[in-house]
Amino acid sequence: MATILLVDDDPLQASLMVSLLGRRFGDVRRASDASEALCLVEQPEFAGNLGLVISGHHTLGIGGPAFVGELRTRMPDLPVLVLGAADESAAPYTAEKIAFLAKPFAAEKILDLTSQLLADHKNAVA
Repeated sequence: MATILLVDDDPLQASLMVSLLGRRFGDVRRASDASEALCLVEQPEFAGNLGLVISGHHTLGIGGPAFVGELRTRMPDLPVLVLGAADESAAPYTAEKIAFLAKPFAAEKILDLTSQLLADHKNAVA
């Protein structure tokens, strides 16, 4: 099963998300900021099994759109799910394989979207 990388600087929120996603998808790793996430992606053994990155619109260091851009230069086919506030625009995230989900959302919504993004990535790689 592919690894999901969660980029979240809030330890409590991240713990809840890792638990929720881990129950259904297994391998979920957390990075506390964008730079840590980019360092992980640079490791071939980690990147080789990476199936999805989930990040907030606001991340420590470089912000959401810049982080997604940097991530896509390293792994252009990797799907990314960006979590944002209800009043934030999804406009910076219109590229293929990038999804935007506004908070608040039901647990089933993020689980379903994660399943879809992982399946699409798996089919594209196969």
